[in-house]
Amino acid sequence: MTTIARVPLTARTVRLLMPVAALLVLGLALLIRAVDDGALRQYSGTALYASMVWTAVLFLWPRMAPLSAGAVATAFCWTVELAQLTGVPAELSARSLAARLALGVQFDPVDLAWYPVGVVPLMVLHHLLRARHRRNHHATSSPAPIADRTAARGEGAPGPVR
Repeated sequence: MTTIARVPLTARTVRLLMPVAALLVLGLALLIRAVDDGALRQYSGTALYASMVWTAVLFLWPRMAPLSAGAVATAFCWTVELAQLTGVPAELSARSLAARLALGVQFDPVDLAWYPVGVVPLMVLHHLLRARHRRNHHATSSPAPIADRTAARGEGAPGPVR
């Protein structure tokens, strides 16, 4: 059994892991920006932005189910993208690098398709980790059947219910 399987999957653990996940996503984004100047750079940036939003969602709500976290992250990204149609994000982006990174500058309908690309793999991973945790937790914490417990104490059949 690996060490990661022994780490309890609590809200605190998830909240502690999300900044680490965000740093990994950021590192991947910066690596791609360093080696590519074309479509990979543009579309991976969009997908990885959505991945960062997913980590923020789970940081804020660590007990959120995978599908819900993915839906919230994708909806947020789509909302920000659609807000670019108003020109407000472009105006804010002209004044602030942080706003430019968070809100973008101009609407691109292709981005709407790339946001789920950054979220769906994380939803699947999230689901698999939760399922594995449930299986491991259930296997280690479920009580032995009554017959096994009474046999272990040297007793016969269980007594009357009181």
